Amino acid sequence: MTENNMFLLLRWLMSALSVLATAYVVPGVRVANFWSALVAALVIGLVNALIRPLIIILTLPVNILTLGLFTLVINALMFWLASSIVKGFDVANFSAAFWGALVFWLVSWIVNGLLEIEK
Repeated sequence: MTENNMFLLLRWLMSALSVLATAYVVPGVRVANFWSALVAALVIGLVNALIRPLIIILTLPVNILTLGLFTLVINALMFWLASSIVKGFDVANFSAAFWGALVFWLVSWIVNGLLEIEK
Protein backbone atom coordinates (compact mmCIF):
# COMPACT_ATOMS: atom_id res chain seq x y z
CA MET A 1 0.00 0.00 0.00
CA THR A 2 1.42 3.36 -0.99
CA GLU A 3 1.94 6.28 1.34
CA ASN A 4 -0.88 8.27 -0.31
CA ASN A 5 -3.35 5.43 0.24
CA MET A 6 -2.34 5.16 3.89
CA PHE A 7 -2.78 8.92 4.30
CA LEU A 8 -6.23 8.72 2.69
CA LEU A 9 -7.28 5.88 5.01
CA LEU A 10 -5.97 7.82 8.00
CA ARG A 11 -7.99 10.90 7.00
CA TRP A 12 -11.10 8.73 6.59
CA LEU A 13 -10.56 7.26 10.05
CA MET A 14 -10.08 10.75 11.51
CA SER A 15 -13.29 11.92 9.82
CA ALA A 16 -15.13 9.00 11.40
CA LEU A 17 -13.74 10.02 14.79
CA SER A 18 -14.92 13.57 14.04
CA VAL A 19 -18.43 12.21 13.44
CA LEU A 20 -18.26 10.39 16.78
CA ALA A 21 -17.04 13.55 18.54
CA THR A 22 -19.87 15.53 16.96
CA ALA A 23 -22.41 12.99 18.20
CA TYR A 24 -20.91 13.24 21.67
CA VAL A 25 -21.02 17.07 21.78
CA VAL A 26 -24.18 18.01 19.86
CA PRO A 27 -27.56 16.94 21.23
CA GLY A 28 -29.74 15.62 18.45
CA VAL A 29 -26.89 13.93 16.55
CA ARG A 30 -26.67 10.19 17.19
CA VAL A 31 -24.28 7.55 15.86
CA ALA A 32 -25.11 3.91 16.55
CA ASN A 33 -21.58 2.50 16.31
CA PHE A 34 -18.14 3.02 14.78
CA TRP A 35 -19.13 1.32 11.52
CA SER A 36 -21.95 3.85 11.09
CA ALA A 37 -19.45 6.63 11.78
CA LEU A 38 -17.14 5.28 9.06
CA VAL A 39 -19.97 5.11 6.53
CA ALA A 40 -21.24 8.55 7.60
CA ALA A 41 -17.77 10.06 7.12
CA LEU A 42 -17.59 8.55 3.65
CA VAL A 43 -21.06 9.78 2.70
CA ILE A 44 -20.39 13.27 4.10
CA GLY A 45 -17.23 13.42 2.00
CA LEU A 46 -19.05 12.29 -1.14
CA VAL A 47 -21.97 14.66 -0.59
CA ASN A 48 -19.58 17.56 -0.02
CA ALA A 49 -17.58 16.65 -3.12
CA LEU A 50 -20.46 15.97 -5.51
CA ILE A 51 -23.63 17.79 -4.42
CA ARG A 52 -22.39 20.78 -2.40
CA PRO A 53 -20.63 22.58 -5.32
CA LEU A 54 -23.81 22.43 -7.40
CA ILE A 55 -25.92 23.77 -4.52
CA ILE A 56 -23.41 26.58 -3.91
CA ILE A 57 -23.58 27.63 -7.56
CA LEU A 58 -27.40 27.51 -7.59
CA THR A 59 -27.64 29.61 -4.42
CA LEU A 60 -24.90 32.05 -5.36
CA PRO A 61 -27.16 35.15 -5.37
CA VAL A 62 -28.41 34.39 -1.84
CA ASN A 63 -24.88 33.63 -0.75
CA ILE A 64 -23.66 36.98 -2.08
CA LEU A 65 -26.51 38.84 -0.37
CA THR A 66 -25.70 37.19 2.97
CA LEU A 67 -21.95 37.72 2.53
CA GLY A 68 -21.33 33.98 2.53
CA LEU A 69 -23.28 33.14 5.67
CA PHE A 70 -25.76 31.07 3.66
CA THR A 71 -22.91 28.58 3.21
CA LEU A 72 -23.47 27.58 6.85
CA VAL A 73 -27.05 26.66 5.96
CA ILE A 74 -25.83 24.65 2.95
CA ASN A 75 -23.33 22.80 5.16
CA ALA A 76 -26.12 21.96 7.62
CA LEU A 77 -28.33 20.69 4.80
CA MET A 78 -25.51 18.49 3.45
CA PHE A 79 -24.91 17.09 6.95
CA TRP A 80 -28.64 16.42 7.30
CA LEU A 81 -28.74 14.79 3.84
CA ALA A 82 -25.92 12.44 4.83
CA SER A 83 -27.87 11.43 7.92
CA SER A 84 -30.88 10.53 5.79
CA ILE A 85 -28.71 8.22 3.67
CA VAL A 86 -26.76 6.39 6.40
CA LYS A 87 -28.51 4.00 8.78
CA GLY A 88 -27.25 4.44 12.31
CA PHE A 89 -26.40 8.12 11.80
CA ASP A 90 -29.35 10.29 12.84
CA VAL A 91 -29.78 14.05 13.00
CA ALA A 92 -32.97 15.09 14.80
CA ASN A 93 -33.66 18.50 13.24
CA PHE A 94 -32.15 21.43 11.36
CA SER A 95 -30.73 22.99 14.52
CA ALA A 96 -28.85 19.79 15.33
CA ALA A 97 -27.66 19.61 11.71
CA PHE A 98 -26.44 23.22 11.86
CA TRP A 99 -24.46 22.80 15.07
CA GLY A 100 -23.37 19.29 14.05
CA ALA A 101 -21.95 20.58 10.77
CA LEU A 102 -20.08 23.34 12.62
CA VAL A 103 -18.62 20.96 15.20
CA PHE A 104 -17.75 18.40 12.50
CA TRP A 105 -15.99 21.11 10.48
CA LEU A 106 -14.07 22.38 13.51
CA VAL A 107 -12.88 18.95 14.65
CA SER A 108 -11.99 17.93 11.08
CA TRP A 109 -10.11 21.19 10.54
CA ILE A 110 -8.03 20.67 13.68
CA VAL A 111 -7.31 17.00 12.89
CA ASN A 112 -6.43 17.68 9.25
CA GLY A 113 -4.13 20.49 10.36
CA LEU A 114 -2.35 18.09 12.69
CA LEU A 115 -2.09 15.49 9.91
CA GLU A 116 -0.58 18.07 7.53
CA ILE A 117 2.03 18.97 10.14
CA GLU A 118 3.02 15.28 10.44
CA LYS A 119 3.17 14.80 6.69
